[in-house]
Amino acid sequence: MRASATRRKRSTTAPMTGRTAVRPTGRTAARAGVALLTTAAVLSASGCFGSSDSPSRHGPSRGGKSPHAKPKIVWNTSPDSLASLGDSITRGFDACSVLSDCPEVSWSTGSDVNSLAQRLRSGTRSWNFAKTGAVMDDLPDQVTAAVARKPQLVTVMIGANDACRASVSDMTSPEEFRTTFTSALTKLRRELPKTQVYVASVPNLKRLWSEGRKNVLGKQIWKLGICPSMLKDSDALDAASMDRRRQVSKRVNAYNQVLKDVCGRDPLCRYDPAVHNYRFSVRELSKWDWFHPSKAGQQQLAAMAYRRISAR
Repeated sequence: MRASATRRKRSTTAPMTGRTAVRPTGRTAARAGVALLTTAAVLSASGCFGSSDSPSRHGPSRGGKSPHAKPKIVWNTSPDSLASLGDSITRGFDACSVLSDCPEVSWSTGSDVNSLAQRLRSGTRSWNFAKTGAVMDDLPDQVTAAVARKPQLVTVMIGANDACRASVSDMTSPEEFRTTFTSALTKLRRELPKTQVYVASVPNLKRLWSEGRKNVLGKQIWKLGICPSMLKDSDALDAASMDRRRQVSKRVNAYNQVLKDVCGRDPLCRYDPAVHNYRFSVRELSKWDWFHPSKAGQQQLAAMAYRRISAR
């Protein structure tokens, strides 16, 4: 007990100075507290402790930036280079002649049509890596080809062939569709962190069936095997046939939800529902298969893409 009392009477040594610091009495401490509070109030009023706009208290000030704020993502409405990925639609299949690609009239990169590349700006460089017959599983390889060119914009229109199978049971599952698309977009973002991406929705295949079946010759062409899951027995309106078409339509809707979800997590990606929502007419379908877009249909696709990409 005596040793403890001795320790309480001893003064302590102030750190860094070597001087003796005397423990303040209760009255002295109270005066010091009042003085400190008064000084703090004055300094705060004069702005020395920061105003209500202080970054340390309320985020970035009106006139400055927080040192931890992320840079604002600015969408470039006039990229000077683009690479197109996708399937036969982007290749202009059956738009100029039967059973042939016609990239010259592609909605994305075509030179003989008012394509997206033509609309963006004069001199836009473009590359078309789409492949006729491509499904979502082919997208990662197309991404690899695009990455080598380092485009400022990549367009993606794919998914119709995942639904256009021999039967409903052969369609790509939404889970597999999501996994592959996520992987492809992740790869693109990792290799090209500043490249913008435009993702078009999968076309409304049931709308194409309802329009194309108005043409007698078109229905005969469909019998050769064009999108059988939707177009087989095009005149059949029995319960089983209508249910089959509903299942294909439902799967296309699921694909579009995947495209929207995955693209929506990337600030430099824009998903466009306009392609699926557009009510194509017979005039905008190929006169060789009444399924793929004609040159007029390609023009419409280009206009839709340009509106979405150039929007501020």
